[in-house]
Amino acid sequence: MENQKQDIKTSVTYEEKVIAKIVGHALESVDGLLAVSGGFFSNLKNSVVNSDSVTDGVNVEVGTKEVAVDLDIVVEYGKDIPAIVESIKAIVSQNVEVMTHLKVVELNANVVDVKTKAEHEADSVTVQDRVSDAAQATGNFASEQAGKAKAAISSGAEKTKEAVSNGTEAAKEKISEARTSES
Repeated sequence: MENQKQDIKTSVTYEEKVIAKIVGHALESVDGLLAVSGGFFSNLKNSVVNSDSVTDGVNVEVGTKEVAVDLDIVVEYGKDIPAIVESIKAIVSQNVEVMTHLKVVELNANVVDVKTKAEHEADSVTVQDRVSDAAQATGNFASEQAGKAKAAISSGAEKTKEAVSNGTEAAKEKISEARTSES
């Protein structure tokens, strides 16, 4: 038998969410980029619950050989925005090309906000974080109150024992006095 090389036709396609995830993960290491903003509803979701969605604010169009990327970004105040966008372009195109062999032919960055790191961190506290902190504080308060109640009950029990003991002694004395007066 003769070995024949088979030509197997192969194609690989990518869902937009796959490319968006690659882009989102790539953006995590860009200096001066504070966030990728997913718009009002995404931001509302992220302000209510902790969300690790790397695709918020990342929109992609995927062709058979090319990718276009649109980003809504929040950058750090005082940083060189065009340099940040160049870093984004380099890291996104590198990651997409290495992982998929697709070429990033277009990258559009829409700067939606500029913040200091402190402002960004303050804005990143979610309602879920606040509820969690409140629950912890409530738990601590309840624990303190339970400790105080236990101490008060223990103290009350000691006083009750003492009163019963004193009452018993007084009753014994009365009984003894009554017996002596009868005799």
